[in-house]
Amino acid sequence: MNPPHRRPAAARRSANIGFVSLGCPKALVDSERILTTLRAEGYGISPSYEQADLVVVNTCGFIDAAIDESLQTIGEALEHNGRVIVTGCLGARPERILERHPHVLKVTGPHDYAGVLEAVHQHLPPPHDPFLDLVPPQGIRLTPRHYAYLKISEGCNNSCSFCIIPALRGRLASRRIDEVLAEAQRLVDAGVKELLVISQDTSAYGADIRYRGATWRGREYESRFMDLARALGTLGSWVRLHYVYPYPHVDEVIGLMADGQVLPYLDIPFQHGSPTVLKRMRRPAHAENVLERITQWRRGCPELTLRSTFIVGFPGETDAEFEELLQWLKAAQLDRVGCFKYSPVEGASANAIEGHVPPQVQQERYERFMECAAAISTERLQRRVGQRVRVLVDAVDEHGALARSAAEAPEIDGIVRIEDGAQLTPGEWAEVDICAADTYDLQARIAAP
Repeated sequence: MNPPHRRPAAARRSANIGFVSLGCPKALVDSERILTTLRAEGYGISPSYEQADLVVVNTCGFIDAAIDESLQTIGEALEHNGRVIVTGCLGARPERILERHPHVLKVTGPHDYAGVLEAVHQHLPPPHDPFLDLVPPQGIRLTPRHYAYLKISEGCNNSCSFCIIPALRGRLASRRIDEVLAEAQRLVDAGVKELLVISQDTSAYGADIRYRGATWRGREYESRFMDLARALGTLGSWVRLHYVYPYPHVDEVIGLMADGQVLPYLDIPFQHGSPTVLKRMRRPAHAENVLERITQWRRGCPELTLRSTFIVGFPGETDAEFEELLQWLKAAQLDRVGCFKYSPVEGASANAIEGHVPPQVQQERYERFMECAAAISTERLQRRVGQRVRVLVDAVDEHGALARSAAEAPEIDGIVRIEDGAQLTPGEWAEVDICAADTYDLQARIAAP
């Protein structure tokens, strides 16, 4: 088979990079870091395959659907451009990529910034020496100007049976707290109004570096979850905590939420409600009495919003264990819920567990779960009708504005539709009165002075 068409180097008048970022927010941060360095070196960033001299595809490789999307995107980039470098989680298994797309220029693994840059330099040399003033202090970002993801660590020390993230991204590698806070300060100084803290296991932050201490703005902090939350709470932006496992020390952050220092919002990947399924999943903190702690959290901070994701149809899941999950969900009354049907992941130990659930049973359980979650969401959102809340505007059109309150994270939760918000601008704060609710979204009007 002949390789895809490649334009001769002499035909290039500039050095423009096309970039496709797939997968989770952690991968998005990797993409932002690579783009920041490329822009600093003088490369242009192209909005299309055709206008690019080379394309970088940052892949996801966690589940089969993500692998298929990554391979399809690589194929599209090859078809429309022909010069493609592949990086990201799927890059940890280069044979999967090269088997289908043998003509990619280079394959590197997750968060291998140096490998990507080396490949770009090899196949598209920098147009001139770096001028760092070409890049804003906060770097190149792929999110809107008013919010940003703040990645505090790489990798994970957990050994969940359905997950291969440690194999793809390595063991936990935390950033020092002063480095994280310095980046957060640069983002806020550049106009970011919401910091979304992300990692594979946010509540384990700092454990691998023994909670190393550092000085920031004249104060001593340790590189640990609570100190980080407390310090971020002094920056004046919204601080939203994602991927928080329910370890006992998470209880301490509820006081910061009640005091308004960080958003009263926790994204906790519970995954299931049956103790026996959680044990087969080898989930950390699976023995904790989470329902009791949720009650305590809400007692300490009534405004707390809880979001989570779950897996139905995990190998060996019985009818009784699925019913346990539904009863757990009803008792927990989580505000925001996502659900996935179990999908085997190459290399995951869960593949060897007996009793794989047939697809039709998985689908039935998924539908029952989402019906239960939707009923809970509808009821909880109805309670918010009549409240006055502060929102951050994400987008505006002729029909009004789309915004989020403290209870909604971007892209994964519902929205607040402001009917009379056409005069607002993205990134603006607004006070609104909630006037209606449906299953996942809220309707609002700008509050009277």
